[in-house]
Amino acid sequence: MKDLFEYSTPELVRMLGTRFKEYRMRCNLTQKEVSELSGVGLTTIHKFENGTAGNLSLSTFLLLLKVVGQINSLDDLLPELPESPYLIRKDEKKAQRIRHSK
Repeated sequence: MKDLFEYSTPELVRMLGTRFKEYRMRCNLTQKEVSELSGVGLTTIHKFENGTAGNLSLSTFLLLLKVVGQINSLDDLLPELPESPYLIRKDEKKAQRIRHSK
């Protein structure tokens, strides 16, 4: 497995675009069909798949994942964590933010 930490953000976006294209093709969908199903512009999809999209919003990416049936893969990416005893305050309430003492 590749060490993705070594890649720049644009390289990771290009890699995701290439992978998305493979998923789209396995779903037997054209770029136009993905555009119609997701509401994402055809040009955006084309640029994403070909690695020329400078960036892609998270919202757009999530819409595209839904179309190719991969939205549930987000649980693999960031699984829900069990409660941490370190985040429970003395009054039994969960901490809402982390503050470092000066």
